[in-house]
Amino acid sequence: MAWRAYVADSLIEAVLARDVLAMEKITKPVLLRHLFALASRFHAQILSYNNMLGQLQDAGNTTTLAHYLRLLAAAYLTSGLERFSAGQARSRGSSPKLVLWNNALVTALSTHSFDSIRDNPGVWGRLVENAVGAHLVNHLQALPYEVTYWRERDDEVDYVIAHGDALWAVEVKSGRPERPAGLSAFRHRYPRARSLIVGTGGIPLDEFFSTNPRELFA
Repeated sequence: MAWRAYVADSLIEAVLARDVLAMEKITKPVLLRHLFALASRFHAQILSYNNMLGQLQDAGNTTTLAHYLRLLAAAYLTSGLERFSAGQARSRGSSPKLVLWNNALVTALSTHSFDSIRDNPGVWGRLVENAVGAHLVNHLQALPYEVTYWRERDDEVDYVIAHGDALWAVEVKSGRPERPAGLSAFRHRYPRARSLIVGTGGIPLDEFFSTNPRELFA
């Protein structure tokens, strides 16, 4: 489709080839492009740096990948959210959760149609989760807000928002109502945290996307 070609060639490639390279000298520009493509495939997923190394050619080391992820975030393309830990909002070196800043960046590089994505609950759920993450990072990327995720063993919270002493756990639901076990585990570990469900069983998606997150986490 024409819009996919436009997003891929006129937007994504323009940013990678011009804006990111203008920030600093990139020794492996091909790796930067491949890292972005990998992030688009694994959007809204937690992916270890070692896993990335295994899927990327000439990837160098984890330090290079972490640095390139920070450059992609500075260019408003992809963020590698870090794991929340007590006393330190960002757990450096943790496996990042990959969030693209706009779902068009995901779908433009996908070969699937909207109908096929909508009919696949797993794929649709990740796309919705990425959209929620994109909405958060677009509005809260600057301090004093921190956007992270939390995972401990089998328990996971999609997004964690820290603002001063305030703490919110955000769970995204795009299908049947389910008991958010991750929220319960997180609030048991961090009793001061408040929870927010986005989607099924919580704030409707259209209402969430029409609201500035700063109003939700004031």
